[in-house]
Amino acid sequence: MELLDEAGVSYTVRRYLDEPPSEEELRDVLGRLGLEPWDITRTGEAVAKELGLKEWPREAGARERWIAALAAHPKLIQRPIITADDGTAVVGRTDEAVRGAVSSSS
Repeated sequence: MELLDEAGVSYTVRRYLDEPPSEEELRDVLGRLGLEPWDITRTGEAVAKELGLKEWPREAGARERWIAALAAHPKLIQRPIITADDGTAVVGRTDEAVRGAVSSSS
């Protein structure tokens, strides 16, 4: 948020643990990111271990299972995910990713 503030970018923060995304929203964001659900999953979380996510197949046939798990357990979702009004999105795990998102929206 500090980088967005410095860039003077208008944004809205969604506390996904308080307001989890639906499966439909996750599908939309994954499409915008060009990623699969396992690409944005925090497999080191305790719930990931409980679910055995590391053993889940990472293939098209398992996609909906992954999306359902992310919707049911939002703590598994990588953060932050920045979505822009122009339809783009980026996982803002690094300063470089956030700067790239800000420069592409300018």
